[in-house]
Amino acid sequence: MSGETGAPRHTDLRGHTIVVIDDSEAVRTAFEVLLSLHGARVLGAAAPVAGLALLEREPADLVIQDMNFHREATSGTEGVALFRQLRARFPQLPVILLTAWTHLETAVELVREGAADYIAKPWDDARLLTSVRNLLDLRRARREAETLRGHRRDARAALAARFDLRGIVYESEALHTLVAMATQVAHADVPVLITGPNGAGKEVLADIVQANSERADRPYFKVNLGALPNELMEAELFGTEAGAFTGARARAGRFEAADGGTLFLDELATLAGSSQAKLLRVLQTGEFERLGSNTTRRARVRVIAATNTNLRQAIRDGTFREDLFYRVNVIELEVPPLAERREDILPLARHFLEPGFELSTAATDALVRYPWPGNVRELQNTIRRACLLSASRVIEAATLNLSAAASAERAEPELDRPAVEQALARAGGVIAHAARDLGLSRQALYRRMEKLGLKADAPRPTPGA
Repeated sequence: MSGETGAPRHTDLRGHTIVVIDDSEAVRTAFEVLLSLHGARVLGAAAPVAGLALLEREPADLVIQDMNFHREATSGTEGVALFRQLRARFPQLPVILLTAWTHLETAVELVREGAADYIAKPWDDARLLTSVRNLLDLRRARREAETLRGHRRDARAALAARFDLRGIVYESEALHTLVAMATQVAHADVPVLITGPNGAGKEVLADIVQANSERADRPYFKVNLGALPNELMEAELFGTEAGAFTGARARAGRFEAADGGTLFLDELATLAGSSQAKLLRVLQTGEFERLGSNTTRRARVRVIAATNTNLRQAIRDGTFREDLFYRVNVIELEVPPLAERREDILPLARHFLEPGFELSTAATDALVRYPWPGNVRELQNTIRRACLLSASRVIEAATLNLSAAASAERAEPELDRPAVEQALARAGGVIAHAARDLGLSRQALYRRMEKLGLKADAPRPTPGA
């Protein structure tokens, strides 16, 4: 301990209680003088048993403990035993270890077990005060974070008690705000546009809107527009009459089938220009004709649309109708990527685990560090794969194979424009089929098309052109 502290004058420990457990009265007195000068309330105990009893009576914010409690003791085993009892009985209480240079290895091992810091004897007052202040600030921040998490849990529980949230799992404030907004707009019988990256949860949000709407007990259909070639799109949405094309039979389209209910249109930006015009008409008037028919039909359908495309940019590029955008965008709900709501990663991962499985500490650290370019869908697939491949019920970081996944994401094959155009032509414009042909994910193909300036509904050459 230094005589002239040289400690920062701004160290303010007022309102904090610090317990010093050391068999030396001189050491306890030195700490009491030093720490009380900066406003702390300091309590001392000469032995582990007395220190533990004191902590049961007096709630403390931090403990400073010695590693030996008898003059002849030098092994540090008493300090190790005391620290482990403190961790067991007061797991959130930060502990600073006082150690001789000969016991540094033991102190470092206890830091791995959760000790907050260690200070070698004789200590430097400024160094010790800095450590104390930082640990108390960290403890206060953790308490505030836990209080905030408690408020969020209460808010989620209150929302779940009032609305059908379709089993959505989240902890982040960003998603709570979004889910609350979805329940709020559910009763407004207007179109809803849900934006955000692929795999982030847009469809779940659509389900929440539908489940809490006045149409909850009416028909609810989903159409993935990106999975259908343009020539079949209108038949799917508006139906066909017998003989409209070779092999066509009379059948109702999705709008007709969903009359009085809700229609979820995913990947809206992939809709061709002619289909956009017909969609605009049915949204404005409720009127449409089946393919091959001149008979006008009517349907009252609430449309919830979703896209991962920036539609405002698509309007500027001339690939999406501005009037349709404003028709579907009465209410916009934007789902953030998983990387921007990291509080949701572990709750989702545990939700996706098969019964009986758990994640190791290293695995949870790896999950939180990973950027999740594929969002919730990638996380779900990662956990499912890990449950299948894990040699035990505890999934380790290596089983998650996230480094390989990250490398694969970075190593998307370089493809030129003709290769992409020809793959799209072979697939008849179906993005999912073209992506499989090229060995890409659908998201990766969309990124490649955007980079090459290709539109999903642009004309493409025939194979071999």
